[in-house]
Amino acid sequence: MKKAFKVVVNGNQYDVEIEEVAGQTGATPTTTRAAPAPAPKPAPTAAPASLTPAPTSGGSGEGTVTAQMPGTIVDIDVNVGDRVTRGQKLLVLEAMKMENEIVAPRDGTVSEIPMSAGALVNAGDVLVVLS
Repeated sequence: MKKAFKVVVNGNQYDVEIEEVAGQTGATPTTTRAAPAPAPKPAPTAAPASLTPAPTSGGSGEGTVTAQMPGTIVDIDVNVGDRVTRGQKLLVLEAMKMENEIVAPRDGTVSEIPMSAGALVNAGDVLVVLS
């Protein structure tokens, strides 16, 4: 005689059949187990919508916008000498197959752009210097 059970262990469901063996003394019942169901795939994590610019230390009024993660500069929307306002898009950085708009942290003038389009950057690299 076979009996079928559904067993849940650590969130995984197993279909188990147990067969009763008659006439055997001292023997343990035979158990047949199905392979565990594959674990669900974790949800992918999203990259931030934009990278946060970090101001430089010191009271000179200058500030730098740095990369918060490694990536590739796809497009630069400003030139040296341009006046920018807080929140204005400076460039686009592709990281983890997502395009992130890098915006100005404050009003100012672009005094330096040490990177060019297509450049690979690491976390902490200076992308734009504002004065």
